[in-house]
Amino acid sequence: MTDDPQALRAAIELVTGAWRTQAVHVAARLRLPDLVAAGHRDAARLAAATGVDEDVVHRLLRLLVLLGVFETDGEGGWRTTPVGELLRDRPGSLRDTCLLYGEEFYRAWGHAAESLTSGTPGFDLAHGEPLLAYLADDEEAAGRFQRAIGEAGNAAFDAVPAALGLSGRQRVVDVGGGNGRLLATVLTAAPDARGVLVDLPHTLPPARDHLAASVGLDRVELRGQDMFAAPLPAGGDVYLLSRVLGRWDDEHCVRLLGRVRDELTPDARLFVMDRMPTDDGTGTLAALWDLHLLVVEGGRERSLDAYKALLRRSGLALERVVELPLETTGLVAATA
Repeated sequence: MTDDPQALRAAIELVTGAWRTQAVHVAARLRLPDLVAAGHRDAARLAAATGVDEDVVHRLLRLLVLLGVFETDGEGGWRTTPVGELLRDRPGSLRDTCLLYGEEFYRAWGHAAESLTSGTPGFDLAHGEPLLAYLADDEEAAGRFQRAIGEAGNAAFDAVPAALGLSGRQRVVDVGGGNGRLLATVLTAAPDARGVLVDLPHTLPPARDHLAASVGLDRVELRGQDMFAAPLPAGGDVYLLSRVLGRWDDEHCVRLLGRVRDELTPDARLFVMDRMPTDDGTGTLAALWDLHLLVVEGGRERSLDAYKALLRRSGLALERVVELPLETTGLVAATA
């Protein structure tokens, strides 16, 4: 046994990380941040509102205070912190992310050892089918997934319009655009631009709702299709691929990038967004998501050099690299 107390504490915190995940997940599932914000600030009121034993509520909130989700109000009760506010049940929060990672993805990670040794995605082992098939069969889960993807990327999305520098009546094509949050962010910043969102049919309802509320459907065309099958929309000035390529092997990536290249005019550009892991001791989020993609879908995050190689194989030339928040990187590419 080590005599280094800091190392021992660090190891214990790593080992008990799953407990933290589930404590926060339960808080979101019970809507505790919403209840506290609405005035249910003591254990008795929270117990009555949730149907959970008062002593259990107290013990859970005690831990959540230590995790930074709540803080004591000085009167024997609690109030939300900025972290707790992010878990409230309202648009733009991280509640759906918390539910997804505490439920479907948590069960997938329960098969991590088998997944990493066998190559079979942990999601398939936990749920009996791949992620995309699962989402196609479960409308509620699909909506939660699409909202979670948008929630987790909002900070990075907000920096994209400046990176693109759009002006005038340009046409933006978001391939694999999910719930439409990135496209909405870009179109909001460029009022004269128009957009096309391409994704599988079951992903379109939340995208339609979000785009209708944010920029109006008169500025957007929604196309429910397989990005590898039906032709991609032509005439785009900018094509977006945000966190799409990580679920595919190199050959599928080259195929998809080649399909985008075929639609690029000399003045059009492709903008790829992803987390790109390094081996220099930085980039914890990128390394975490790299393994997450492996466990959930058999995918991977790629380094900048790996992306350069994919672009070259696809007949594309990298023009510039843009650093975005949350360890996200943007690549601007044109036809070679």
